[in-house]
Amino acid sequence: MDIIKSIEHEQLKNKVPDLHVGDTVRVHQRIKEGNRERIQVFEGIIIKKQGGGVNSTFTVRRVAYGVGVEKTFLLHSPMVEKVELVRVGKARRAKLYYLRDRVGKAAKTKENLGVRIENKEITLKEDLAAEQEAEVSAAPEEVPAVETTEVVEQEVVDTVKEEAVETVKEAPKTEEK
Repeated sequence: MDIIKSIEHEQLKNKVPDLHVGDTVRVHQRIKEGNRERIQVFEGIIIKKQGGGVNSTFTVRRVAYGVGVEKTFLLHSPMVEKVELVRVGKARRAKLYYLRDRVGKAAKTKENLGVRIENKEITLKEDLAAEQEAEVSAAPEEVPAVETTEVVEQEVVDTVKEEAVETVKEAPKTEEK
């Protein structure tokens, strides 16, 4: 691998959510204010996805107090805590810029009713880790510099101690009034 690709691979998250344009999502973002840290939630419709690798981003749009607000999030950013899928939308375009001109209910996408709302995640690093292990195992093994012929044997003996169990007789129950 290139040096740049290996550095970028270190920055990738292990699992990323399976997002599509038109979905309504809830993004949990870590916010730093001075020495305090909190999580802020931004809920809206994904209007575009772009880029690949570490630089992949998605833009979420919502209307707050009559004003349209769009935020672009880096998918692999450590500041993005998690992304929850709220609603699966039906979109026939890659970019939903036309939603900017719409107001009210028209600014929503149709819901894909036949789809379950599942927070699917795509595993990225597991595949590449397996490839690197295959490369390492293919390399010839080195012979140790010092060979030891001494064999150490340890004998493990488990002892079980049996104890007598006493039977307890229950006293007859008396009815209380």
